Amino acid sequence: MPETSKDALREQLKRREIAPVYVLHGPESALRDLAAKTIADLAFSEGEFRDFNEDAYSLSNAENLRSALAAAEQLPMMAQRRVVQITDARIAATAQRDTLKEEFEPVLAAYLSNPSPQTVLIILADELNGSRKISKLLSKHAVVVEFRRLEGAELIRWVKGNFEQLGARIDENSVRHLISLTGSDLRRLSGEIGKLATAAITNGMVTVDLIDDLVSHKAELSNFDLTDHLVAGRKSQAIAAMRKILSDGAEPLALLGLISYNFRRLLMAKSMMESGAERSDITRIVKLRYSDQEPFLAAARRAETRRLASILKRLAAVDLAIKTSVGGGGPQGSAMQIEMLVSEIATSAGQ
Repeated sequence: MPETSKDALREQLKRREIAPVYVLHGPESALRDLAAKTIADLAFSEGEFRDFNEDAYSLSNAENLRSALAAAEQLPMMAQRRVVQITDARIAATAQRDTLKEEFEPVLAAYLSNPSPQTVLIILADELNGSRKISKLLSKHAVVVEFRRLEGAELIRWVKGNFEQLGARIDENSVRHLISLTGSDLRRLSGEIGKLATAAITNGMVTVDLIDDLVSHKAELSNFDLTDHLVAGRKSQAIAAMRKILSDGAEPLALLGLISYNFRRLLMAKSMMESGAERSDITRIVKLRYSDQEPFLAAARRAETRRLASILKRLAAVDLAIKTSVGGGGPQGSAMQIEMLVSEIATSAGQ
C-alpha cells in the first residue's frame, strides 16, 4: 500500500481507526514518538489493564524481533488489545547497517501476512530504505508514515501552533530568531516554548528580547564566528562555518536573519565607538555578555562603517530574494544563495 501522510494518519486516529501494524520512520523522532504514543493511547480504553498489555523491544539486539513477534501473538489480559512497540529499527542502503536483519524476513513475513487482530504492532525506524526487499514487505502490509524534519514554513507553523496551545503569541521574526538559537530540533524547541510561554504570561506576547533573556545562546557563538570570518575576509572558514550551522539543522532564512542581527549590532557598536561612547555603554546597549565582549568589539573595530551598511543592504536583498523564490527557492536554493552571499562578503573584505 502507498505511504500514508502525517495528516491522513491524524484523521484516521481522530476517527479511532486503528490498524494492526504501523511503521513510523524518519529523522523527526519527536513527532514520530508522539504518533506512536497517540496510537498506543487510543488502543486502550479507560479502566483496562494497560501495564499488562504493553511491551517494547529494541532492535539494538536484532534477536529481539522474535520476542516482539511472539508477544504480538499473545492474547491481551483484561483488555481488548495488546500494544507491542519495536524500536531502533533500521533498514539501510546496505545490509551491514541494518538492525532489522534480512535473516528474520521469513518470521516477519509470516506475522505480517496474518497479524493478530487483537494486537497493535508499532515499528519505529530511524531509516527505511524503500528499495530494500524487507522495506517493500513492510510497505505491503503496514501503515507506513514518514516523519521528515520540519523546515521552512512548516516549522514556523509548528512553533506558532505550540505557543498558541499554551496561550501565548509570537510573530514570525521572533520565531525565526528562536530557531536560529535552538536549531530545528523539536524536543529542544518544545522545552524553550514552554519556558517562554510561562514567562510571557502577563501579556501573552513572546518577543525577541524575551528570547534573548531566557534562551541559551549555545548556537550563537558559532553563528558569530561566521560573522567574524566575514568581517575579517576569511572566505574558506566562513563557508565552512556556514555549512556547519546549516548541517546542524538551522533554517537558511533563520541563519540569514541572525547574520543580519549580528551585523546590525556591529554597525551600532561601530557608530558608538566613533562617537566616543564608553565600552560599558556599548556592551549594555548592544547586549553583550562578558565572555563575548572582546571578540565582538574586536570585530567592530576592524570593520568599516560604510562596508557594514553595504552588507546589511545585501543581506536584506538576499532575504527578499529567498522569500520570493528569486534565484532559487526551497532549502537547497536558499542555502545556495546564502553560500554565494557569504563568498561575496568574505571576498570583498579581502580586497
